[in-house]
Amino acid sequence: MNQRSPISPKSPRAALEPEMVPPPPKRSARARNPLVIVGNAIITLILICMIGFGGVYVYVKQRLEAPGPLTEDKIVNIPKAGMGDIAEILQRNGVIENNRLAFIAGVIALKARSELKSGEYAFQKADTLRDVIETLVEGKVVQHAFTVPEGLTSEQIVARLMETDILTGAVKEIPPEGTLLPETYKFPRGTPRDQVIQRMRQAQRRVVAEAWERRSPDIPIKTPEQLITLASIIEKETGRADERSRVASVFVNRLRQKMKLQSDPTIIYGLVGGKGTLGRPIKRSEIAQPSPYNTYVIDGLPPGPIANPGRASLEAAANPARTRDLFFVADGTGGHTFTETYDAHRKNVAKLRALEKQLRNDTAEPEADDVPPPAGAQTTAPDSTATATERPAQPAARQAPRKRTNGQKHAPATANPAPPAQE
Repeated sequence: MNQRSPISPKSPRAALEPEMVPPPPKRSARARNPLVIVGNAIITLILICMIGFGGVYVYVKQRLEAPGPLTEDKIVNIPKAGMGDIAEILQRNGVIENNRLAFIAGVIALKARSELKSGEYAFQKADTLRDVIETLVEGKVVQHAFTVPEGLTSEQIVARLMETDILTGAVKEIPPEGTLLPETYKFPRGTPRDQVIQRMRQAQRRVVAEAWERRSPDIPIKTPEQLITLASIIEKETGRADERSRVASVFVNRLRQKMKLQSDPTIIYGLVGGKGTLGRPIKRSEIAQPSPYNTYVIDGLPPGPIANPGRASLEAAANPARTRDLFFVADGTGGHTFTETYDAHRKNVAKLRALEKQLRNDTAEPEADDVPPPAGAQTTAPDSTATATERPAQPAARQAPRKRTNGQKHAPATANPAPPAQE
């Protein structure tokens, strides 16, 4: 039998009265401590911040890795400026989305605030925000190519430097002839021109040193300076890679036999110097015109280079082909014919003249100054066939132009000394 708790009977009035709710327990003295209150507030604030930073981190990470708005590669010039200005430039050029805050947040997240570099940058299609920032941090500026063709004089090279608006500053002085290496160089926009020249001179010294170190021990060249001079003549005589070492052998053989080099380009340099081009064929009267550079008059090499030779011509001068050739003449197709004897050479000259006559129909009248001098007036060969007036080869050159970009070569040159004296 279940026992029930006794029920205390109440009066009707007492039953109708509400019962008193027991009071809440009193807070402990520790809970009422101000330090605890402050600590709780700090913890709450930290939790809120962590949640906020977490959300920002996720957002920034997404923005950093999302493909950018660029639909094609684009070059943008970034000046020295703050993050906000840089963001505006990038936004204006469509490199980043229309949200500068995302760029600023990305820079801060990547700890690159003080690492952004000015310059001209090439941004790729769909570059992410991370790609853009890393490009600015690493300073991957656009490199512009500046090509110096072989065979230009120092004055002509400086003129080309002054023509390009990629470079800045003036050139204090024309570098000495033969001290610049023709090549393709790459520089960022705004590079000083003097710095470009300095780099070209350093490259030339390095290449000359290498060629001199590997030179053939029996060449009649005593100094690196003479090597440069010979290479410059080779450079102006031919633009064909397969001919350089053979042209070099002709001049080396002449030097060995104490024969005059008789190279047309040296006449031109003696007449116009650093300007490089004569603009017309050489006149007969100019062949015997005294000049320190005229190798129809002087013995051996001229006193210095007549142009800035390239690497290939320097190597050809240092290691010429082993031949007995003493003569060469243009073949009318852009190359040359080489011979060991004067008689064979004269036959080749006759062939060239016949070809030229056919091409120009022999209609041009010689200028008064081009009339051959009286017999015995020649100071070089008794029958010099190396002058451009006697072999106006421009028509042949047009049929098969040389592989040159500088336009500095006159008509295909002919090295044609008198036959060596009988011993």
